[in-house]
Amino acid sequence: MKKAVAFLSVFTLLFISVSCKDKAASKVVADNVENASNRDEVAKKIPVMSFDKAEHDFGQIVQGTPQETIFTFTNTGDAPLIITDAKSSCGCTVPQYPKNKPIAPGESGEMVVKFNGSGQNQVTKTITVTANTAKGSELLRIKAFVNPKGAAPAGPVKS
Repeated sequence: MKKAVAFLSVFTLLFISVSCKDKAASKVVADNVENASNRDEVAKKIPVMSFDKAEHDFGQIVQGTPQETIFTFTNTGDAPLIITDAKSSCGCTVPQYPKNKPIAPGESGEMVVKFNGSGQNQVTKTITVTANTAKGSELLRIKAFVNPKGAAPAGPVKS
């Protein structure tokens, strides 16, 4: 009796697995395959954020003197670029950027970076730009040699 039940169970499982394979192939819809293929092609297109410079040197400045620079970028990729965030390493540096505004392939934009001139001696600050690029973020730098108020200029001379 046990052998008969075991044989019947194996036979039933074999029958079900063979019959399911035949049905699976017939369930594939050509339109779905084409839609998935198109979706995958679109997903391969990504924006690329190319900056005119990755670092800006303000040279020698007097402490507390506000500074400003512009980082120009171009979307050299093949999908719209969207900047979702830009943060500096310090509250003394403030980036202004086109937040969540799509920048089409080939178009350019600007990121204005303001530095309040705080600190002393050689100062370097970073700005992390978060966008929908392959890397997910870009790193920019500003630097300056900050002289105390009323002091004679010191440090490296900018040429």
